[in-house]
Order: sequence, then structure tokens, then C-alpha cells
Amino acid sequence: MSDRLKALSDAGVSIWLDDLSRERIETGNLADLMREKYVVGVTTNPTIFAAAIANGERYDEQVAQLVDKGEDVDRVVFELTTEDVRNACDIMRPVYDATPYDGRVSIEVEPLLANDTEGTINSARALWAAVDRPNALIKIPATLEGLPAITAAIAEGISVNVTLIFGAQRYREVMDAYLTGLEQAREAGRDLSTIHSVASFFVSRVDTEVDKRLEAIGSETALALRGKAAIANALVAYGEFEEIFGSDRWRELEAAGANRQRPLWASTGVKNPDYDDTMYVRDLVVAETVNTMPEKTLDAFADHGEVLGDVVTGKAGEGRAILDRLVELGIDWEDVLVVLETEGVDKFKKSWEELLETVSGQMEKAKA
Repeated sequence: MSDRLKALSDAGVSIWLDDLSRERIETGNLADLMREKYVVGVTTNPTIFAAAIANGERYDEQVAQLVDKGEDVDRVVFELTTEDVRNACDIMRPVYDATPYDGRVSIEVEPLLANDTEGTINSARALWAAVDRPNALIKIPATLEGLPAITAAIAEGISVNVTLIFGAQRYREVMDAYLTGLEQAREAGRDLSTIHSVASFFVSRVDTEVDKRLEAIGSETALALRGKAAIANALVAYGEFEEIFGSDRWRELEAAGANRQRPLWASTGVKNPDYDDTMYVRDLVVAETVNTMPEKTLDAFADHGEVLGDVVTGKAGEGRAILDRLVELGIDWEDVLVVLETEGVDKFKKSWEELLETVSGQMEKAKA
């Protein structure tokens, strides 16, 4: 057991693992992480599944069965990934039963649909039905086209992990989409208490993009701001969360049984080796949030992470001050956000194509 991870959990941070594989499920590794490292949720994406399937013989039998049935590669991917998520949901079920928010496993809609509202809605419905577990979360990207899909999914009672959020304004739109979906669900007579959501606000990628621009400016003032933008941006986002979920609109939904959409800090592994490898966990501790970590970051925090109490609440002004300084230095903040979202969607699409390629290769082996 890790005292440092226990302290993080005791501070109200839900520790989720940003990884999943059939090996983790079948060897008991996921259950071990729940018991020993306070892991209470799982997030996945196409990159994670591509690595798991490429490196794991545990998928071979199911691939062979699906090939024998004449399924195409898209269907094979769908069956393999929903099987893993369903089984992970079952492992997480005791946590789900014991806590109001945790024990959840996320699976992403097909990334090629990121700019297709109807396609995203249909993909969300199909994944929700196939996993068929109340503790699943369907990941929908926070693109402009994704916003109405979030509302539609929530209105139908589908629990959603909104992913790829980079800026505070888009985050407000995500929260509005969630509340609108809840209002529609209430009008339809649904039980709001069964609908859950997290909003995945990406962290480290912000520093990667901004640091590059600060280094191009090159002044002492600019260089001193490296590694500051991501946390500042997250502090501003949390201020937006406090405002929206302190509103009369929210209180009315809460009275009807609705659950808050918790902030989830994503992309929390450091990209710059010069930075403390726990900074995106340590500097974002606040109760009733989620931090989803790759295992490397989880192990780093278990080894030397610090919990300094709530370091987020009431700090939105400090975050804004840093973002204002960046703008004064010539950083085009709106362009930073556009670049990050565009790159994020492109990376997810590329990962999806790699996943299809990996599975196609496994299917060819099964036919041989």
C-alpha cells in the first residue's frame, strides 16, 4: 500500500488509471492496483488498445473467432475493445457499488467521427449498449460538433466522459451541454441519479505548446514562464466549474437528483523531463476531482509525490494572471487552444488508424 497515494485519495482525488489491457484484466493486475494503489477508475483510448492488442496474445482466440464469422476490421475492433471495457467494469463494480461516483471505465467513440454530431451519437449508443454496464462512461470529444452529441447522450441516460477539453470557454460550453442534457432527461422522466459525467481537461499538452512559443520569444521573462501555463489554465477552468455548479440552474437539477460533472485532469504525465514527474498531480489536488494517470506517473507519485492540501480552490485569479502575462508577451492564447484541439483530434484519428492497422494484421495472422 502506498501512503502517498492514500493521502491523495484521502484529499478527495479519485485516482484513475489511464491504461487497460486484457493482460491487466486476466492476470489480476487491475484488481491489484485497486487494492494496493487506490485505483478507482480506468480511462482508455485507441492508442492504449493498439498497444495492448499488438503486444498481447490474449486477443488471438477472439480475433480468430470473429474472422471465422466473417467480421470486418471495424467490427473486430468494436468487439475486442467493448469486451475489455465490460470486463474492467465488472472488476470495478465493487467500487461503483460502494461510492457515488467512482468504479468507472471509459471507452471512446470512434475518433473519425469527432466532427460528425450524428455519427458520434450513434457510436455512443452502440458502445453503451454493447458494454451494457452502468459504470461505463462513453468518451465524446469536446469539439463544436461533439457538444450537441454530449447533450443528446446525456438526455438518453448515457453517462459521458467528455474528452479533449483545452480552454475555459469550451469547458463552459461542455458544462452547458451537460446541464442541457440533464434538463432534457428530466423532461423525459428519466432518473437523473443514474446519469454520470466527467469533463476531461487536458493539462501537460498545454505546457508543451506554450513552452515552445516561449522559447521562440527567448527573453528571460518568457523563459521564466515555462511550465506555468498548464496549471494556470486548469486553475481558471476550476473557477468556471465552481461558478456553473454553484448556479441556481444547477441547484434545481441537483434537487431533482442530478450528479455534478466532476473535473478530470487528463494528460498528467510530464512531457518535459526537466519537470517534476508528479507536478500535474501535486499541483491539482482538490476534492471531488479525478486525476487519470499513466502507470509511470502513478508509480512516481507513490514513490515521491506530495499532497499539499487543496491547492486549487479560489486560485482562478492567480491562473488568469499568468495567462494574461503570456498574452502580454505575445502568446496568442486563442491560437494555442485551436492548435491543441486540432492536434488532439488528429492524434486520436491517427491512433485509430494505427489500431485498425494492428487489428488487420492480427486478422491476417488468424487467417493464415
